[in-house]
Amino acid sequence: MRPTVAAACAALFVSAAMPAAAADPQSLPWNTIPVKKVTLFYPGESTYEWLLSPAHEKANVRVQQGRACTSCHDEEDTKELGDKLVKAGPLEPSPIAGKKGTIDLQVQAAHDAEYLYLRAQWKTQMNREGRMHDYVRFDGQKWQWYGHDRNNKNVRAGAEPPLYEDRFSIMLDDGKVARFAEHGCFVTCHNGMRDAPGQATAEAIKRNPLLGEAGMKTDEVRKYLPSTRHGPGWDQTRSAEDIAKLKAEGGFLDLMQWRAARSAPVGMADDGYVLEYRNFDAGKNPFSGNIDAKTMTPKFMFDPAKVGARALQARDIGDASKPAALVREANAVPYDPNAGWKEGDILPGRLLSRVDAKGSAADNDAVFGSWKDGTYTVVWRRKLATGNPDDKQMKVGGRYTVGIAVHDDNVTTRFHHVSFPLSLGIGVDADVRATTLR
Repeated sequence: MRPTVAAACAALFVSAAMPAAAADPQSLPWNTIPVKKVTLFYPGESTYEWLLSPAHEKANVRVQQGRACTSCHDEEDTKELGDKLVKAGPLEPSPIAGKKGTIDLQVQAAHDAEYLYLRAQWKTQMNREGRMHDYVRFDGQKWQWYGHDRNNKNVRAGAEPPLYEDRFSIMLDDGKVARFAEHGCFVTCHNGMRDAPGQATAEAIKRNPLLGEAGMKTDEVRKYLPSTRHGPGWDQTRSAEDIAKLKAEGGFLDLMQWRAARSAPVGMADDGYVLEYRNFDAGKNPFSGNIDAKTMTPKFMFDPAKVGARALQARDIGDASKPAALVREANAVPYDPNAGWKEGDILPGRLLSRVDAKGSAADNDAVFGSWKDGTYTVVWRRKLATGNPDDKQMKVGGRYTVGIAVHDDNVTTRFHHVSFPLSLGIGVDADVRATTLR
């Protein structure tokens, strides 16, 4: 099978991604490393507030007591739970037709003295990669955003195609975030967030002293930890000084995401953390905007000499022989407004660059994904101790808690599949034990 353009592009950077002391995660003997099978389930609108509420049918008392989710939910129950929540009901007011309730994930882990290596595999619901994201289309006069996630009203109405990237995400804690070991990623999901009950308005967020105009200048609520609020509700935010103290004490979650559109073509994953918000680490991500927000003009286009065309067409969606991403140092040239643009020309709204990625945000510099016969395989290398204050520091012999999520079938926000919390042991017994490499 011919490799995808994304895989070929990522391969250009493999040698640069491999310092002498590090193993190539693509060449490890994965066939000798134990496989942990994990059921990821669809959570619907089951935010942390819901888990703590009487609507949780008496289980809310167990949650309040700190009992683990898995004390009630076993493997068989998890499958039933996902199949139930994906359908229309109290926790799913806007179901996506045909969406599966669970994903069967296979996870493997290994380590040496300096690095953790992971491998994940899952079968996709789509019969192609979800590697197109934030596109713009020329309508004959101007560029307009084109395509979105499956929950978008225009996509649901059939006015735009479903175009959104697939993702594999990992949250990691070293025991410093209360209740994460028991309740996993649910401690980060709250009412008021995007696509959640009581979604906050941009005006309300603007007035918030931490998130709004006087602080972070954001217009939406994203994942956060209860410790960053002094009461119930997304708007009960603590001061920036309190947040800084929590971070310095390690009271945050590492959040790393392999993105089929925004990181895979350059052999990377992004690096972030959850505290008062879903933040990116310090430095520069492998992706940035390719569209001038004021003029809606692209900054880069495809290099015709390397790609064969300056833009994509709708017929190219899902064609693995065509590039889906603009990579500054590989297949892009500055946008030419006089290049004879025609109606139907499509360009990515993101610009990727491995060369430009810097700092802690670029820690995940050897993460490779491939899609074949309906299955994704993602292999990952992560330094155990990065030394960065926005990362969790790991060590051989340590045991940590992870939560895993997959965004599949052109979806975003809560329309993903998640795991209950799992223990990860670096050479020690755990739900997922990293095998020691010899």
